[in-house]
Amino acid sequence: MRTVGMISEVTLRVAVREGKSYLASGYYTPPFKVVDITEDKRGGWLQLMLMCSSPGILDGDEQALCVKVGEGGRLRLHTQSYQRLFQMEKGAVQRMEVRLGAGAYFCWLPHPCVPHARSIFKGMNRVYLSEGSRLIWGEVLTCGRKLNGEVFAWSSYHVRTEVFIGDELVLLENIYLKPSDGMIGGMGQWEGYTHMASLLVIQEGGLGGLRERVEAGLAAASVVYGVSEGPAGSLVIRMLGNSAELLYNCLKEVAGYAS
Repeated sequence: MRTVGMISEVTLRVAVREGKSYLASGYYTPPFKVVDITEDKRGGWLQLMLMCSSPGILDGDEQALCVKVGEGGRLRLHTQSYQRLFQMEKGAVQRMEVRLGAGAYFCWLPHPCVPHARSIFKGMNRVYLSEGSRLIWGEVLTCGRKLNGEVFAWSSYHVRTEVFIGDELVLLENIYLKPSDGMIGGMGQWEGYTHMASLLVIQEGGLGGLRERVEAGLAAASVVYGVSEGPAGSLVIRMLGNSAELLYNCLKEVAGYAS
């Protein structure tokens, strides 16, 4: 296993040709690789998988991801496996920027994140929407390696996500968790659960009946959830449970309602 942090970059640009979304340009550095996994070439959607040869994010790692989806483009970006955050002293950083053209659609539902003991992680996301564009953005955070006795043993986890329409900030999500504060299991936090999921759905121009469909679907799942409507046609969903796979499947189900 490497002992020095790695600076990595992924840049993707998606365009539309004859009604089909395609990867117009792609650039990535180790340990990343991007693979086209689109099965239905006639569906208009582009399905890409972000693969990683590293076992996870290590101390000192810096990752920068940039995704641009042109007018009318449709992209679902997948991950290969669970994301592990290893033991750290300095911490690791991931920055992600997404720009959507008019009428574009981007779906990002990475696999659950597993913070190991004493891991330190900071994520900074910025998403820029245009007229008629749609965004589905989710994450699942686990308590850590439960079977190894590492329940809420990480040092800190901080992810800030900013969503803009044009240059105007319309939605800000700030997740900061520091288990040593002793608050994570208490009232108003995770309240005894071990896994948390978050999902942002933004349909610039309005949600229609999406909230009703989402709540009906989640009511049948074994999770605790809350749904709030935000500005600019946004839906903010939070879920608590005791299984990463269950929450991840719920995110994918909700994403299907918004597709």
